[in-house]
This record gives sequence, structure tokens and C-alpha cells, in this order.
Amino acid sequence: MQIKFSKYQGTGNDFILLNNLSGSHDALSVADIKLLCNRRFGIGADGLIKINQSYSKAFEMDYYNSDGSISFCGNGARCAVAFAETLGIEVSDLTFDAIDGSHWASKTANDIKIQMGNVENVHAFENEFELYTGSPHYVKISDDISSETILNFGKSIRFSPKYNSEGINVNLLKGISPTKIEIASYERGVEEETLSCGTGATACALVWDKIHNSGTNFIEVKAKGGNLKIEFKRDSFNGYYDIFLVGPAEFVYSGEINLTKE
Repeated sequence: MQIKFSKYQGTGNDFILLNNLSGSHDALSVADIKLLCNRRFGIGADGLIKINQSYSKAFEMDYYNSDGSISFCGNGARCAVAFAETLGIEVSDLTFDAIDGSHWASKTANDIKIQMGNVENVHAFENEFELYTGSPHYVKISDDISSETILNFGKSIRFSPKYNSEGINVNLLKGISPTKIEIASYERGVEEETLSCGTGATACALVWDKIHNSGTNFIEVKAKGGNLKIEFKRDSFNGYYDIFLVGPAEFVYSGEINLTKE
């Protein structure tokens, strides 16, 4: 089976994008997705996204991690919007469907802005935190965000008895100023450090605001693959709403691959 694809990246988080508006890729199996995302035997990516038809929204973002598991992905969502534009979909102001519900988005000349879901609770225990930003996240404050440290710490949390079954994304957060942070992320479903994680950047930004309460409504996030901005508002119950993930989504290349069925 010949598959036409496009490759996009959002601050180093890379994805395979497939036009599935006609349903031509509905039959892709988990094994197929894992092979396509394999960096040695396939195209190689952190995840795969099918752009499906939606009857009420601009499109449906059907996201798969590189191991074939499903979740929501913030950086993937921004890349999905960029790819949707090439399919003739108007992207200056739209709403799309995803596994966690509907998301508003807008594409400008330089960035794509995605509205994230509200966050009601940030669970804190000493300098470590847990919250849900479309995907579950564990955040630890640390001055050491090296690849070795995030990989070891990420695995220790991800495969601990508490999280082993459902999995959790793990982030290290290094504070730079009340409105600037650096992060390192370990993503479940990829089971490696990724150069960026949109839902992870969002989680870290809200944790940092929870600590500092700087009075601003944004946090600038430096991931290893590039820079993101998280905008938000606080509610009177210590939660957050009108949360937006802002950053670039860039086309890398397009091609065709022959997916052999045994």
C-alpha cells in the first residue's frame, strides 16, 4: 500500500501527517503506525496524525504516539492546523475535534495558537506537581534538565507502580525568571526524551505561575527544540482557563512510502 505523507515539526517535536478526509487511511493498524514512526525502518517521528472529516468542526485530529497509543498532543495540534491549511481548510479562525474535546485554533504569519482545556487542579507535593493539560503530566523543579537526568528520572516516574498502567508524561522545570522557564520532557508513548512537548510546556508554565503568581498572564517556555509561549487566566478557585499554547509549526518534507502488508 502506497501512502502519501507530510512531515512537520513543532519546536523539535516531529510528526507524520496523513490526509484522511476521504477515510483512505482508516484501516491503519497499530503495527502500521509503529512502523511508520520507527526512525530506522520507517519515516521516523514522535507521533502520527490523521486529519479526519468532522461533521461539526473544521476537521478531526486523530493523534497516535509512536507506539500506537492515543492521546492529545499540543505540538501535534499546531502541526495539524498547519497541514490542514494545505488541504484547503481555512485556518485563520477554526475549531477542530480531538480525543479530549474541541479546540479553537488560529494561524498567523509566524505562529499557531491552540486553546487548551481548562485546568482545575495543580496537585503539589514539595517541589513536585501533577496536573492534566490534555494529557497527564508530572513536573519536578530542577536545575538539572540534562538528557541523562530527564531520561532516568522520567523512566523512574513513568514506570513506577503508581503510573505504570496508565502512564504519565514527566517534565523537569528550571526557573529562569518569574515569567521564563526551561524544560525537559519525557513522553509516554514515545518512551524517550522529546525535544519539546506542548502539553508538557503548558503544565510546566502553570506550575511555575502557581509558585510565583507573578501577576502576568503568560509564561515563556524554552524547550530543547525551540521556544513556546503559554497564555492563561486564573479563576477564583486556583484553577486556570483560557489557556493558549503559542508557537511555530514547520513543514519538513513530503513523500511516499510503501507499507508492505505481510
